[in-house]
Amino acid sequence: MMTFRGKLTLLLCGIIGFLTAGALLLIFTTEPTATRSGATRTTPMLVDVTKAESGTWRPVLHATGTVVPEREINLGPRVGGAILEVAETFTPGAVVEKGERLLQIDPADYETALQSRRSDLREAEAELDLELGRQIVAEKDYAMLEDDLSAENRQRVLRQPQLNIARSRVEASEAALRRAELDLERTTIRAPFDALILSRDVNLGSLVSPGDLLGHLLGIRSYWVETTLALSKLSWIQFAEKGRAEGSRAQIRNRSSWPEGVVREGRMDRFIGALDDRTRMARLLVRVEDPLALDEASKDLPELVAGSYVEVAIEGRPLAESIRLERDLLRMNDTVWVMKDGTLEIREVEVILRDRDHAYIGSGLEAGERVVVTNLATVVEGAPLRLDGDDS
Repeated sequence: MMTFRGKLTLLLCGIIGFLTAGALLLIFTTEPTATRSGATRTTPMLVDVTKAESGTWRPVLHATGTVVPEREINLGPRVGGAILEVAETFTPGAVVEKGERLLQIDPADYETALQSRRSDLREAEAELDLELGRQIVAEKDYAMLEDDLSAENRQRVLRQPQLNIARSRVEASEAALRRAELDLERTTIRAPFDALILSRDVNLGSLVSPGDLLGHLLGIRSYWVETTLALSKLSWIQFAEKGRAEGSRAQIRNRSSWPEGVVREGRMDRFIGALDDRTRMARLLVRVEDPLALDEASKDLPELVAGSYVEVAIEGRPLAESIRLERDLLRMNDTVWVMKDGTLEIREVEVILRDRDHAYIGSGLEAGERVVVTNLATVVEGAPLRLDGDDS
């Protein structure tokens, strides 16, 4: 049987539980409710700007190209025979001057032929002298006849046909002599121009005939860089005109083998007049003088190697009174972001020309206006902007 003390304890526990439950119910039913304020505040976006500058600029048109020799030939003989002598300079990689002897073909047969042609000429000249003597006798005989003859018969009596034949024989003998002299001269093979020997295809004792390959030569006075450019940009380039203006200046760089910052100077030579089959761009030639750096003025410059792949930077015609911007600041659809009166203006502009680094603007932007440099996540016309250090 529960005692009095146990009943009292049980009653107290019940009262405490009831009071606790009532307190919790009161707390949950009287908790404040959070509400959302309808008023918001827009913070101006922090940006960097640059001032638009107007002036006269020279665009630089960048391209790539291949180095090709301006002069390149396969050397061959014009007469046949055995090779008696090979010059020490006629070896791959050597540089030779115009007129320098490279090979000597056996001249014996041609010397004999030359002596024979000289003999034939002396014989023909002697026959002409005899005929001239006969002419004098014929004229005296005709004078003694005291008879009128037709012009045709008179020519026969005065031996005019025989004189014409004698003169023709002299002329033919002179021509044969000149041919023999040329053949003998051609037994010496000389460099047709200042050249780099690319290959040699004969040796001492080789038997050659006209048309055979003796070697491969490249002219060294100038090389071309064959490059391509969009047709729309040709109007900005000055091509060389004979006796008049020089072509636009160009800088050539071989990034794979030349030290950083080292370039060769060239001049825009000509537009080939045809499009590249693959890229459908205009094919151009840039001329580079002294490509092997043999002259004193260019001795410290690197050599151009035929067939190498190079970069070309062509100086264009000047653009007067235009705005130049970094190309990255020209946004989609030829627009520019301008900060004006603390807000963003999305300004459409007229782009005259683009090169690799810049865009040149003709209208739509004034000198001194502040162009937004920062790339914005949200681009809305009239959005508030601020600069670093701007209290507003």
